[in-house]
Amino acid sequence: MNLRPLIARLEAAGIPDAARDMRKLFDWAYAKGAASGDPQDRDQPNALTRQHLEAAVAERVLRKPVSQIIGTRSFWRHDFHVTPDVLDPRPDTETLIDQALGETFQRVLDLGTGSGCIVISLLAERIQAQGVAVDLSEKALAVARGNARDIGVADRLTLLQSDWFSNVTGRFDLIVSNPPYIATSEMPDLAPEVRDHEPHMALTDGGDGLGCYRSIAAKAPDHLTRGGRLLVEIGLTQGQAVTALFQAAGLRDVQVIQDLNGHDRVVAARSDR
Repeated sequence: MNLRPLIARLEAAGIPDAARDMRKLFDWAYAKGAASGDPQDRDQPNALTRQHLEAAVAERVLRKPVSQIIGTRSFWRHDFHVTPDVLDPRPDTETLIDQALGETFQRVLDLGTGSGCIVISLLAERIQAQGVAVDLSEKALAVARGNARDIGVADRLTLLQSDWFSNVTGRFDLIVSNPPYIATSEMPDLAPEVRDHEPHMALTDGGDGLGCYRSIAAKAPDHLTRGGRLLVEIGLTQGQAVTALFQAAGLRDVQVIQDLNGHDRVVAARSDR
């Protein structure tokens, strides 16, 4: 099938790397078309494939994220179900996963879990570990619950509706979070895929972008074991500010970790209590 006209439609809509997106949409539509039982090949897809592909392109032209169109996003070693109720898992967040797996842990807490991609990836790698994940959104927790079931860690993961630590009890040797860190003033400049299609409560704190880190810093020491680690994802310019917040909270060994592109991406700290 000649995909050039469809790619041109995406390019005209301002889609970056339209050819890459078209490959993903075509593969998804082709798999859907197979369900009809009608014969097809990639040069001559059947009617159902063409129908799904046309609908997908129409949605992508409106800047709906590919992951929301096809319903999944690859992250770390698994495919995660995503909906408009959760953030699209991003490759940058794998920096946090890599750092978390650098030491052993038995109990992990994920604050603002969304799709569950962070805690589920960690539990899948550490089969003896137990996890707790919280989110303020019940719809997000439903997505995380399904992902935990599909990836096989549901028996080791407790999901709670909670405003950060409000419903959390006990201590953990690892706390992780990718909190809302976009300042209100930055929201208009986001890509349409993010600004118009992802949940704003998962993107911004409604203020300067540091509010969630203040909440985490205030309570994390009460929920970390002695020597336990805190790892949070940050925006590109927030390393110094988040470092100061964690140090003021009495956390030690605070450091900023860069991603593969050389950007500040994670702040790590350790409990001294």
